[in-house]
Amino acid sequence: MVTYLLEQDFPGMRIGPEPTTDCFIAVMNGNVEGVIPGNALVVDPKKPFRKLNAFGNAFLNRFTCAQLPNSVLESISIIDTPGILSGEKQRISRGYDFAAVLEWFAERVDRIILLFDAHKLDISDEFSEVIKALKNHEDKIRVVLNKADQIETQQLMRVYGALMWSLGKIVNTPEVIRVYIGSFWSHPLLIPDNRKLFEAEEQDLFKDIQSLPRNAALRKLNDLIKRARLAKVHAYIISALRKEMPSMFGKESKKKELINSLGDTYAKIEREHQISPGDFPNLKKMQDLLQAQDFAKFQPLKLKLLENVDDMLGNDIAQLMTLVRQEETQRPAQIVKGGAFEGTINGPFGHGYGEGAGEGIDDPEWVVIRDKPSYDEIFYTLSPVNGKVTGANAKREMVKSKLPNTVLGKIWKLADIDKDGMLDDEEFALANHLIKVKLEGHELPGEIPRHLIPPSKRKLAE
Repeated sequence: MVTYLLEQDFPGMRIGPEPTTDCFIAVMNGNVEGVIPGNALVVDPKKPFRKLNAFGNAFLNRFTCAQLPNSVLESISIIDTPGILSGEKQRISRGYDFAAVLEWFAERVDRIILLFDAHKLDISDEFSEVIKALKNHEDKIRVVLNKADQIETQQLMRVYGALMWSLGKIVNTPEVIRVYIGSFWSHPLLIPDNRKLFEAEEQDLFKDIQSLPRNAALRKLNDLIKRARLAKVHAYIISALRKEMPSMFGKESKKKELINSLGDTYAKIEREHQISPGDFPNLKKMQDLLQAQDFAKFQPLKLKLLENVDDMLGNDIAQLMTLVRQEETQRPAQIVKGGAFEGTINGPFGHGYGEGAGEGIDDPEWVVIRDKPSYDEIFYTLSPVNGKVTGANAKREMVKSKLPNTVLGKIWKLADIDKDGMLDDEEFALANHLIKVKLEGHELPGEIPRHLIPPSKRKLAE
């Protein structure tokens, strides 16, 4: 998938049918192609990985940065994670907290892509744990059902259904996760029956990835707000536990009691301070972390600091929001360019080229001329005056398509080239052609493309 997007190999990569990637590889832009090992990476002040030092040598020995000059990487960086283990292999310890590392990255990235192979669909125990570690980041998750060209259409429907069912059991959200179906590798399609579906899905995924740089600042601001709310709740929890501790004897027994009844403490804080249950940290994880803490050393609640947080959320963040939006409108549009993202933008292999409103784009004659005789028959039954039909007469015919008035209104604007509020035979034929385009499931263009303008009116349109 990574090499497909970059359209080139990156240093340190290895691809095979088994889970070959046993390490995290940060694929980043650099002037010189090469690999930086994990221990050197976490001490580099120019790279955002210093906090990963906490996961120890077992992790750092399996963490590298692959640098290479690539236009795609000028806009985004990609973290290639280890292949998920299944069966006996998943019982062998990786030597570091795999789920915790994934959670660290999940907090900081803009998009998480879970890859499944259509011909070997399997959600192992480790994969379930991985997806659970991504809780609270469901909005960032996208799922790709890759190599879908290797199975027939009927099987693909069953595989897609099975994947959605499996994900529904693990990802406990009311929304359905977006699944992109396709063949995201540079191999010829084995079964090309679903080529159009794959092209449309690829285009959707590319648009999603390309929008990331444009919205990065707002997402960072969103994460800051989330962390500020969590810190506030954390302060309430710590001070509540501190208040309950005895000053002299029975500290250990009281600590155990408080940890066991942490759910009650959550409920009490929720009632007292009108805090949403979704703002509290995971109960089980918090109980585990509290086991090693000395409650007597916890700080009492500092109301002044909480007021500062509230002031920041109420005033500073609102001002920052306005500034970020202003900056984004003033800057040139940021979009991921290069690699696979270039191949489907222009030229005959662009998505939808030669289809719908693009049909006949390369033909020497006007594409509407093919069906114009049948459109002319209808035109002359609408009582044209001086070679033109009125809006009221045209409307009676156009509403037979059963398209909504908003769509027919747009078609009217596109077809009325000379903007006189009436349609001649060529404009009427064009309107019917656009109705056909819409009924076939294609989108209407924002403005009429040159190849659809009747030849007699091309100078007028200019």
